[in-house]
Amino acid sequence: MKQKHLIVIGGATASGKTAFAIRTALNFNTEIISADSRQFYREMNIGTAKPSAEELARVKHHFIGHLSIHEPYSVGDFERDALALLEQLFQQYDRVVMAGGSGLFVKAVCEGLDAFPEVPEAIRAGVMEFFENRGLAALQEELRQSDPVYFAEVDINNPSRLIRAVSVCRASGRPFSSFRRQVATPRFFEPVYVRMDWPRAELYRRIDQRVDDMMRRGLLEEARALYPFRHLPALQTVGYQELFDYFDRKINLEEAVRLIRQHTRNYAKRQLTWMRRYGQWESVAEGRFEDWKQSTLFVG
Repeated sequence: MKQKHLIVIGGATASGKTAFAIRTALNFNTEIISADSRQFYREMNIGTAKPSAEELARVKHHFIGHLSIHEPYSVGDFERDALALLEQLFQQYDRVVMAGGSGLFVKAVCEGLDAFPEVPEAIRAGVMEFFENRGLAALQEELRQSDPVYFAEVDINNPSRLIRAVSVCRASGRPFSSFRRQVATPRFFEPVYVRMDWPRAELYRRIDQRVDDMMRRGLLEEARALYPFRHLPALQTVGYQELFDYFDRKINLEEAVRLIRQHTRNYAKRQLTWMRRYGQWESVAEGRFEDWKQSTLFVG
């Protein structure tokens, strides 16, 4: 049987993954699975940089706007659903493209989920109370002390991720990262990891430009419509939390936009840190698609 390949298009936010994934899928006449967990939700469009209607029309995409922010959906749910879909797609295609910057979701599909210990409810409740009383900075500092490896990778502005990690650390007395799977779960396909690369200064320029574009396209109004649901896990993310603080009059609009830029740059650095740790990523500079696609792996 011919080997099936999942072409994983990774890279920092604003690095051009969507355009590159579309070109790759068109070249190999296949479909795209999104592994960007923020793009799963139909109510979040501008702030998640979803592909445009024109881009979605060029290539069939999966897992974009298929959920409501009110529907719980875990990385385990995504692993199950993505693997079931891949079994179907690989009956028709030898290659499928997966694109997105959510490293945990990529890892779940390509390698399997890590096995973490059960956390007693009392410990989780204690971490929640600690967060509510002491704030995000205190939660970040505890994780930095308990597990500097995971701290360097996680989105430290996502309270849900931090609460989970700190809860595991407190319950086990071990770093959260120590429970991560050492051996990948066998899959029925071979992942091929392709990373979009830019010089840091250019990447940061692209991030700033994207934030400005989002604001011009109506991110403020989108966030205002979502403000009543700010407590939902789907909305614990950069681009919305800063504007929620503006609505709460904690900061002015100029500061909110500045923080969106800064937090997005921080998130991009963590995405790249994660990719240095996981997968054998082939670096492709933007504009080098014609060179990359000639890889002998994809001849014939």
